[in-house]
Amino acid sequence: MNYQKNIIKTITAFLPLFLISQRVHAVCPVCTVAVGAGVGLSRWLGIDDTISGLWIGGLMVSMGLWTANWLRDKKNIQNKYLDAVSVASMILLTIVPLYFAKMFSDPYNTLWGVNKLLLGMIVGSALFIGSVLTDKMLRNTNNGKVYVPYQRVILPVGYLFLSSLFMYFVTA
Repeated sequence: MNYQKNIIKTITAFLPLFLISQRVHAVCPVCTVAVGAGVGLSRWLGIDDTISGLWIGGLMVSMGLWTANWLRDKKNIQNKYLDAVSVASMILLTIVPLYFAKMFSDPYNTLWGVNKLLLGMIVGSALFIGSVLTDKMLRNTNNGKVYVPYQRVILPVGYLFLSSLFMYFVTA
């Protein structure tokens, strides 16, 4: 019965994001806010660190790509390594403080021999990058057009949501 309340809280938390959304960018603010809301919501609901890590990993990549797009558009920085440098910077800005806060030091908080939070962050980062590549592939096969509205939002959030469900059952 308690899980039903959690589902209602989750739907209520995400509904405003879709009601106030505007134009969607390559890695858009709506997607970034959705990933950020997922991190906060999962911690608030007491969800396993592996699942929180998935969303943190997605958020790191999203913020890195968003920053790179901003630097290209607003500061006219043109560099073929800008995406990689920006994402790597976001990863360092996230992992270093978590390391010093001893978030990775609990020897009992592991899955498959890796800290749950770190494992989730690695998988979440890879899934988010995979969702961006999937979007590009789908657009290339459809003459640069999306198959469904908000495809750039649906893919990363969908990948992270489905992997969260998988991890929920693996860690249960």
